[in-house]
This record gives sequence, C-alpha cells and structure tokens, in this order.
Amino acid sequence: MSATVPPAVVMKFGGSSVADVAKIKRVAALVKRRSDQGVGVVVVVSAMGKTTDGLIAQAREVSAEPNRRELDMLLTVGERASAALTTMALLDLGVPALSLTGSQAGIVTSATHAGARVLEVRPYRVQDALAEGRVVVLAGFQGVSYAREITTLGRGGSDTTAVAMAAALDATCEIYSDVDGVWSSDPRVVPDTVKLEALSYEEMQELAEAGAKVLNAQAVQFAKAKGIAIYALQTPHDGAQGSGTVVRKDAPLPVGGVRGVAHRTTLHRLVGRRKDALAAMLAFLDMHHLPSGQIVALDERVEILVPPEDAHGFDGACASLATDAVFGRGDDVGAVSLVGQGILEDRRVLAQALALLEQHGVGVLGVSTSSFRVSFLVPAGPLAEEVARLLHGRFVAAGRMETPKGPSGE
Repeated sequence: MSATVPPAVVMKFGGSSVADVAKIKRVAALVKRRSDQGVGVVVVVSAMGKTTDGLIAQAREVSAEPNRRELDMLLTVGERASAALTTMALLDLGVPALSLTGSQAGIVTSATHAGARVLEVRPYRVQDALAEGRVVVLAGFQGVSYAREITTLGRGGSDTTAVAMAAALDATCEIYSDVDGVWSSDPRVVPDTVKLEALSYEEMQELAEAGAKVLNAQAVQFAKAKGIAIYALQTPHDGAQGSGTVVRKDAPLPVGGVRGVAHRTTLHRLVGRRKDALAAMLAFLDMHHLPSGQIVALDERVEILVPPEDAHGFDGACASLATDAVFGRGDDVGAVSLVGQGILEDRRVLAQALALLEQHGVGVLGVSTSSFRVSFLVPAGPLAEEVARLLHGRFVAAGRMETPKGPSGE
C-alpha cells in the first residue's frame, strides 16, 4: 500500500521545450519553482527536438521495413534520455528527483506496437516517490503491455502519458509547448489565427485527429473519460506566463459554429474494389499494425484513409498486395476540417464553405461530417494549406456568417 501522496500536478514538456541542454535547465528551474510551492510534481518529457525523427531515419537506413517491436525499443530511447537529463538538472539544483520509464511508472498498454493504447495505470512507484518528497520525471510516449513488451503510444503520446498519470493521481494536468495554448489554426500556415481560451473535449479531439498538433487525440479522449481538465500552456522563457487554453467538459459555444480549422497535407488511401472488401482491408491494417482513420463504405465504394504519422511500413505493405486483391492503394489526399460544437445545427456552414471553394476553383474530392466536424478532401500537397487559409478567413477571422445568394456565393 502506497504512502500518503501530497496534492500533485503533472507538467508535460514537449520536444521543443527540452530541445537542448539550456532548455532542459530552464525546465528544471521552472519545475523547482513549482516544487518549492509545496505540491507534488510529476514531470513528463518528450524526446529532445527532432530525436524521434532521427531515430526513425536511422532505422530505415538499417532496414527498409523496420521490425515494429524493435522500432519501439529504439524510439523509447529518446524520451528516456530526456528524463534522465532533466532529472540530473533537478538534482543539480538541489531538488530530490527520480526518473522512471513508462513501464517503471506503471503505464500498462495494449500489445500493439507503434500505436498502443493505455489500458490502466498502476502508479505505485510514482506515489511512493511523491510521498518521499521527490519530483518524479517520466519518460513519455511509452508503456508496457501485459506480455511485458515495451510499447509506444504513437505520435504525441507523451500527452497521453501525462493525462493518464494525472487521472491515476487525481492531479492537475498541464501541457507545455512552444506556443501559448491552442490556436484556431496552425499559425505557421494561417496568418490570422486567434488563441482559443477554452474548448470542449470533443472539439479538441476533432482538431487533433484532423491534424492539429498541440494535443494528442488519445490524451483528450482519456481526459474526457476521467473528467480531467487539460491546461495547454507555453513554456515560459523570461518568467512571464501566458493564459493558455483549457480543455474541459463545458466551453462557450463558438461564434458562427466554427471554433477552428485543422488540415493535413497527406492522408494515405486504401480503395476497395468490391463492397465486401472492408473486412479484408481491416485485416490488412491489423496484420501490418497500421492505424486507420476515416472509413467510407457505400454501395460498391469502400475507402479507408490512413494518417501517415504512425503508418511505418505502409509503402512496403501495399507493395506486397497481390494484383488481384479486392483492394489496393489509391492516390493520397489532403484534408481540411472545420471544427466546432454544434457545427451542423446551421447547414449554412457547409453550404457557404462549398460555395467559397467553388468560387476559388478548388476541386473537392469528398466531404465527411460528424457532430463537431466538417471535412473536405482535396488533392494531396500544399493545396490543403491554401484551403485552410480560405476557410479560416471566412469562418473564424471574419467572425460572421452570411447566407450565399447562389451556388457560387455571388
């Protein structure tokens, strides 16, 4: 039985926040200030900068199709290095600290490699360390399956580590990055973005799954299930702290029905040649441990869109398909999504978006909707960024809706 644990906060720092030694020392100083306030602190860290991309590149130099188990073993090295270095920095500041891997911290996952899901958290060692007055530094993005295999949680999985541990400890969860909160679109692509003060779980999850990179979709789903508020904050560089964004159960309705715009320049596509191809396509994804996104099945048309972030080995898997298989690889596509609570309650959003895209000569390949999202499929590549700017300017920056007078909006 674990000792009494003090009130705790989980602070997660992304790769840009621990990108080099100077930044790691800055994070350690921030954590020390928080620890000095008398709360228990759990720190979750991602790999430094582009470490994960570099490790994947090395793996592909060794093997064109890296073994998924061994790839997980390799990729967890990045977060372990960040955790150890951050702990050293804390100890150097006189802060009692201990680094733990995901398995040592009790993060238990499914058996899927390169995209496992957290099943439960057994935080006994973390609780004991907190009760002893130590700061606990966790290597994010990783866990261990019931079969004692090391697993990774997919891109952005350190967010999931943080939220899962916060839920287990009944702690506050803060996600730090190089931007102050969640913005209405990617500021690197859309120039007139605005910071969002609050979002619902569903809105944040839809934005994340549609391509927004501030928070991980699985982490948001976990937070929703456990009722935990997530605070997305900027890692302070000069002592100043922005207000950030809170993701919670209740959030004010967005103006005009649209909270934000997210995009993906590339989604892989599997195309079924018969209406009974869906089962074979799902089995193919399972066999090759590939993620699946949107599934479209209507009459003779069956398609699955595969997000590329964790689709290691997709090219090789598709190349292995027999020429007479019931499905094959289609052309990649891009996607741009409007997200907002109650977005379909006023159908003018969809009508105006289609009119705007037609007016600008954008060929829409397909449309999909959910209760919180309207997505437009376009040809893969930079066109998705152009469409994101168009739709954001119309539905977010303008902050108003107008009923189109005709099919072209003229």
